[in-house]
Amino acid sequence: MPPPGADTASILSHSTSRTVSARAPIFTLDTFSDKEFIVKDFIEALSDSAVPASRRSGPASQQQAFDPKPLIRTFEHALSRLNVLSEELEQRENELSGAVRRAEAQHNQNVESLGFRLEEAIHRFQQLDTSLSGSTNDDGGQDSGGNIAVQIGERLEELDRQRQRAQDAKFLIQCWIEVSERGDLSTLEDMRRLGGGEGKVRCAHIARQLLKISARLDPDGTQHVNGTGRGTNGMKNRPPGNQSRHPTREIIERFLENLEQDLLHQFNDSLKRLNYDGMRECAIALRDFKDGASVIATYVNQHPFFIDRNQLITEEVTGDTETWDRLQDPDSDPPGVEPSLQSLVDEVRIVVQEESANIKRAFPFYDEVLIRFLQRVFQQSIQQRLEMVLDKANELSSLAFLRSLQAARGYIATLVDDLKSHGLTEHPEPATSQIAATLDQQLEDLFVPYFVGSSYIEREKKNLEELYSSLLLKFTIYHSRRSRMPKTYFASLSQRSKELIASGRDAYMERLDSMDLPATQKAMLLRIAGVKEDQSEKKEIEVTDEDGRLNLSNAKRMLKWLAEGIGRGLELSPANETPKDVQNLLNLLLTHMGEIYLETALDAASDHAASQETSKTPPDLTHLPSLHTATTILHLLATCSLTVLLPLATPNLTIRREIEKATSNTMTTLEAKISNIIQRTLDASLNWVAKCLGQQKKTDFRPRDDADLTILEGETPACIAVTQFLTRVATQASAALSGRNLHVFLSELARGLRSLVLEHLRRFSVSLTGGLVVSKDMTKYVELVRSWPTGEELEPGAMDVLIDVANLFVIGPDALRERLRGSGADAEVLKGYVARREDVGSVGVQNALSAV
Repeated sequence: MPPPGADTASILSHSTSRTVSARAPIFTLDTFSDKEFIVKDFIEALSDSAVPASRRSGPASQQQAFDPKPLIRTFEHALSRLNVLSEELEQRENELSGAVRRAEAQHNQNVESLGFRLEEAIHRFQQLDTSLSGSTNDDGGQDSGGNIAVQIGERLEELDRQRQRAQDAKFLIQCWIEVSERGDLSTLEDMRRLGGGEGKVRCAHIARQLLKISARLDPDGTQHVNGTGRGTNGMKNRPPGNQSRHPTREIIERFLENLEQDLLHQFNDSLKRLNYDGMRECAIALRDFKDGASVIATYVNQHPFFIDRNQLITEEVTGDTETWDRLQDPDSDPPGVEPSLQSLVDEVRIVVQEESANIKRAFPFYDEVLIRFLQRVFQQSIQQRLEMVLDKANELSSLAFLRSLQAARGYIATLVDDLKSHGLTEHPEPATSQIAATLDQQLEDLFVPYFVGSSYIEREKKNLEELYSSLLLKFTIYHSRRSRMPKTYFASLSQRSKELIASGRDAYMERLDSMDLPATQKAMLLRIAGVKEDQSEKKEIEVTDEDGRLNLSNAKRMLKWLAEGIGRGLELSPANETPKDVQNLLNLLLTHMGEIYLETALDAASDHAASQETSKTPPDLTHLPSLHTATTILHLLATCSLTVLLPLATPNLTIRREIEKATSNTMTTLEAKISNIIQRTLDASLNWVAKCLGQQKKTDFRPRDDADLTILEGETPACIAVTQFLTRVATQASAALSGRNLHVFLSELARGLRSLVLEHLRRFSVSLTGGLVVSKDMTKYVELVRSWPTGEELEPGAMDVLIDVANLFVIGPDALRERLRGSGADAEVLKGYVARREDVGSVGVQNALSAV
């Protein structure tokens, strides 16, 4: 009997074997070819199928012991199945690899076949190309093809040209024989008459060749032997009958002249019919005649523009009187270019643009024709009208001429720029460099006569001198006469100013009376000078005080005229001449505005201010208002010189330094004169203040005890006179001065007043009641100064010392002692004022003085 364990194991094994066999998984190659196949899941599925259900469920206590046999059997079955599938897979792979090898072999065979066919096609193409190129083959023969036909065609053309040259040579020889033996050119004449345009062109060419032959074989044009030279041996060796004495050169030249006239006539016919092809043929033929000068001249001369303009060119320059008056009036804006010149330039712009296209169609050498046409337009039409306009303007005045010159040049320069940008024959492209250079040269040639040397800047200087002299005429006359009048305002002048004024007046009057000055300009200058024409004949011109005063509007007019001249120079004069031109015009301004105008007026004001220093009457300060105008004009002059004109001279450092020096010297001189006037005015004012204070009565500060108390309510008469006078001075100064000049003047006036008043108080004995009067006077002075616009020039509290001194006369002994003790270094000065107290001898005052 078997053991219990053995039987149990056998039963389990049998049972498990049946179970595993029954539940063995079934899988094929498709199972592993699935994209979702996962090895882990595959193993888990095998394991789950081998574990009995009783072990997968139920409590752990009820499960049987683990039996690995089912797993082993399952995995053995799976492994055997995998081996079978692996063999199947290998067999299938081998089959596929064989198929691939067979396909690759077939592909290689196909590629080789196609490559052979491609090489065969390339070879056939090369053969075709070789045959077309006519290259030499291996046997040394010439392949036939298209290139051979081309070469044959070229050869035929060359032979045709040779045949044509041979025929031309033959015809040329026949013509030479005719002219040399018979003395005529009948063959050429027939061709000229019957050959049409092409025949005439050929006639011209052959005739030119005959002329060359004649010049070589028959230099004298009168004797030859059958085309040979006229050597002595040749003549002796020839029969007499073969000799001929025909003037070949004369005959040929006569034929050429006739032919030229015929071609020109034909050209004219084509021109009238606007047959540009016919014109072009004739132009080509006539090119051999003096390089086409005749045909170019014919075309230009026959142009309707010049024919019509020739009738108008002699017309006088007209225009309305108002426009011409504006042109010569320096205070009016320039009216622009003269109407007839403007009309001409506008017409030229249209005609040249239109005609350039026709010239390009009619002439193969159109650049030369257009250049000749432009030269004729500028040198005849524009130049003649320009000269007439400028002559007319010059008859009016220098300014009219300069303005007309500027307007004309600007307008014609615009014409040149428009033509260059239009392009003319190159339209719409810009003009060629040759045409552009021609236009620039014509523009320059038009105005060269007006800019030779220093002629232009001399005209500008002459114009400004005339205008400035006219504007300052009455001013200079007034000041030249003041020296013979009583010493009042504007009475005295410096010697330099006298000389400048006298020379300027005399030169102006001499020029005004000269015959070379146009009547219209004379009238204009007299109007600027404010002189009526009937007064110009008188030696003495009436002037008023107003004529001798500075006028801001006159200065502005002078600067405006200068600015116009400078602007005109920048436009007309070469750039390298600008610094020199600016210097010349600025020197005129510094001379007339700086020396003749400002310096003269300031010298007169200075002398007048000096005369008031010792005046026995209140000083006349009527010269102060001129300082306001003078400083304003001086500021304008400095701004114009340093800000506007000086930068224009920057390219020339030498001239720039000269301008800076001249301007600085003028500014320094004028500023010094203004400072001198202010100082003299200050001295005259303080001198009169001292005189007013000198009128102070001794009883003003020591009134009687029984005096009317109303006297104490106001200031003393001397104080009233001083304050009234200084109020008038401050008012006049404020109207005449501004800025720091006013602040300095009033500050110095205040300091001078303070010094005079303090010194004044030392001369009077002051009673206790008189101290109140002194306090009122001092308070009035302080209030007066505080009302003045002294700015920061006067230190704060500068006038308070007057009140402090006045208090010394009214405070008691005890307060006086404290005041003196607190004064420090000024104690000795204050003691001098305390000594003027009426009660200085009292015990209290003496104790206060001795306590310090």
